[in-house]
Parts: sequence; structure tokens; C-alpha cells
Amino acid sequence: MNYSIRFTRAAGMLVACIVLTSSASASNAVVKICTFPGSPSAALDRSVAQAVFARAKIAAAVVSHGIGEGDDDGVSLHELDKTLARDCDVIAGFPRSAIADASGGKMQFSRGYLRAGYVSIEAPDAELKDTAKHTVAATYASPAQLIAVQRHDVTLDLENTSASTVVAVASGRAQRAIVWYPAVVAYRIAHPQHSFTVTTADSPYADWHLTFAFGARTAALRTRIDNALTSMTDDGQLQVLTRQWTLPAQSASVSRYLDVPSKAMPMRSGIIKVANEAGIEPPTFEQAQTTHGKTLYSSSCAKCHGAQLQGVTAPALQGPSFAPPSNSHLTVGGIFTYMETNMPADRPGKMKDQDYADIMAFLLMSNGYKPGSGKMTADSARASKLPLNAGPGR
Repeated sequence: MNYSIRFTRAAGMLVACIVLTSSASASNAVVKICTFPGSPSAALDRSVAQAVFARAKIAAAVVSHGIGEGDDDGVSLHELDKTLARDCDVIAGFPRSAIADASGGKMQFSRGYLRAGYVSIEAPDAELKDTAKHTVAATYASPAQLIAVQRHDVTLDLENTSASTVVAVASGRAQRAIVWYPAVVAYRIAHPQHSFTVTTADSPYADWHLTFAFGARTAALRTRIDNALTSMTDDGQLQVLTRQWTLPAQSASVSRYLDVPSKAMPMRSGIIKVANEAGIEPPTFEQAQTTHGKTLYSSSCAKCHGAQLQGVTAPALQGPSFAPPSNSHLTVGGIFTYMETNMPADRPGKMKDQDYADIMAFLLMSNGYKPGSGKMTADSARASKLPLNAGPGR
């Protein structure tokens, strides 16, 4: 499972892992800055980069097509290896969070210049289609989808991009959406006649910060960039640049917007329904499964989720953000369904059913559940409505 932070189609769950290789050859050379061209915040990232590097007195230029035509989640590792080594020294607009901070890689990061994240939106003036009244849109294979499946009895309209997720609400195809907030800002800039009610999402997967990512040869610039960001914060220039993109100062939980009656209906991209029911026994799994699952995890998941499931460029798969001590809205069936349809990010859904079940068994054991005598199958994992709280063995 992985997302190097999939905003449109993902990290995440979840984005492709990113390894930055710098091409800077001398401290006095012009630093080449790349942004993710498809990211909704690309224009902001360029503006902030130009201002910050100017404040730091570092000669720099934004490379228009350094990362090809993909967005921040649509660029493969192979593409990044080729394009970043040749065209980029720094990435502007690299998203980081407490649950996926990319700390296991070779990159170094500046302090954040914008707190971004996932929000719940609705369009008060939109004329809802009949089927939209019980529909929540979310971006496929992104943190938005993972946030949404943690809620009770949710039917999802899975959209392919963050932009189309906003459109689903604006056009009345969905009553509400979980979406990357910069996509909402970008839509409003392009369509000023539209307005949205925005509520912050109460989830550990919702909170992100945009940063500058440095490769080995430009890592020495990080302190100067941090000092420039501090200076621009102190004199208010950074706030002026980012004001339009700043998250609304709200603390209401998104859950009240998602706990709506739902019914199955055909969707363009797929449906996931998750019910959180107490008093349910966990699906059984065998010790041998966890051994095989750990091997599969190490080869397909660890590079982004961490060898110890701690989260690197993708969320942690152990601990309170994944399996809290109590009151989890994420179910075994919900996370398994997400995993088997979205992961690994470089070949989503391409593993065997039993391999996914073995990885799920390894994740359960890693979060305190004890193996038994019965083997977990894909069907038993998919059907489980057990809330994914930390197991009694922890």
C-alpha cells in the first residue's frame, strides 16, 4: 500500500514513492526548481518558490516540464529517476504529513510554507440529481477515499482526479465530497460564480503541509530557505502569497456530514460501503499466513510504508492513526477492500487474492491480533465489519 501523496489518483490509500536525485553541480549554479504540473497548487508553488529563493538570494529558475506532464501522484518512480536527475534540483509543493513524511528517503525538506489538507465540501446552490442525495464523492486511491471509508454506512462515488471530485459536487452529481483543499481553491479561481461550504476533516490522514524537497547536492540550501521562510512569515509576505489557499479556520468534524443514509447504486468508478458494528469477532488467520504476508509486505509495501510499518511516503500501518485503542471507524473489510483495489500503487489490484489476505493477516498481527487455526481468505477479510482497533494482544 502506498501513496507519495496522491491527490488525484493515488498514495497514499494512498501515491507513488518519490526519490529525489539532484542535478545541481555547483553552489553558484542556477538552481532548477520543479513543481508537479498537474497539481492544483502548481501556480502557488511557483510563486512561493520564486519569492523564497529571491529572499534567500539564491539564483533559481522554475523548470516548466521537469516532472513531465503528470501530477504529484501520477508520476512513476521510473519517470522521476529520469527527469529529476536531469532537470530538477528542488521540488516545490512536496506534501508531507505526520503519517507520511518521506523521512525514510534521501530527500531533505524545508519547513512547510502552507498547511493544506483534505476537507468536506458541499455546494449549497447546486441542483442535486436524484441519486446524488445520498452520494459522497472522493478521489480514487487517495487519502480522501481512506478518510471517507472510515465513516459509517458510506456510499462513495470514486472520482479519478481531485478536480473531477470538486465537479461532482458543483454539478449536483454528489451531495458532498472529501477532497484536497487546493483543488477547491483552483476550481473557485476558474469558476468564481461557484461557492462551497467547507468543513475540515477530522482524520489523521487529512492534515498535510507543502514544502520544498532537496536532493543531496542542494541539501545545503535548506537552512537558507528555512531562514527565508521565517523572514517572510515575520514580515507577512508569505501570508500575502498564500492567503487565498489557506485552509478555513474551522474545527467541526466531517463525520456529521458523512453519516447519511446510503443505498447501493451504480457509480462510474466504483462503490465501497463500510458499516461499523461493535461486538464482531475478528476474522481468523494462521501464523504461516503472517510469515508469508510479511515477506510480501517487505517486497511490495515497505519502501513507502516503512520496514516497521511506521510510514515513510505513505501512511503508517501500525499505531493509533491506523488502529486506535478504541472507537475506530476503519474496518477490516474497508481497509482490505481499499488495499485490494488500490495497492500496490505501481500495480494496483494485480496481486493474487490470497496474497492480499496474507498481507492483511500480517497487518492484523502487527496491530495486536493473535493468529488462530483458521486461514484468512480474501472473502472473509472483505466481509469483515470489525472496527480496526488495536488488538487485545498489544
